[in-house]
Amino acid sequence: MFLLYEYDIFWTFIIISIILPILIFWISGLLGPINKGPEKLSSYESGIEPMGDAWLQFRIRYYMFALVFVIFDVETVFLYPWAMSFDVLGVSAFIEALIFVLILIVGLVYAWRKGALEWS
Repeated sequence: MFLLYEYDIFWTFIIISIILPILIFWISGLLGPINKGPEKLSSYESGIEPMGDAWLQFRIRYYMFALVFVIFDVETVFLYPWAMSFDVLGVSAFIEALIFVLILIVGLVYAWRKGALEWS
């Protein structure tokens, strides 16, 4: 028989995690000062007048470099649990992880040949 009362702690946690942020935002909106002056309405609140246009174009190379970094950072996150339970998983998990690493190495070689890793 399915007993709902066993999940009381779970549902309590879910309800508190939904109500608490709403309550905090409501209280901060209620108690927070609303002073809209010329400094508050300017682009930068530091008091320094902005010079030039706020629209700056960046080279796509910076985005590609960051994207390659994120990909290999995520690779590390996925390989860590595998490495910690390597002795339990067996040979099939080793082959799957090897295929995963080989696909990432092919991506690294491709990015390297396209020049995505050159910073200058």
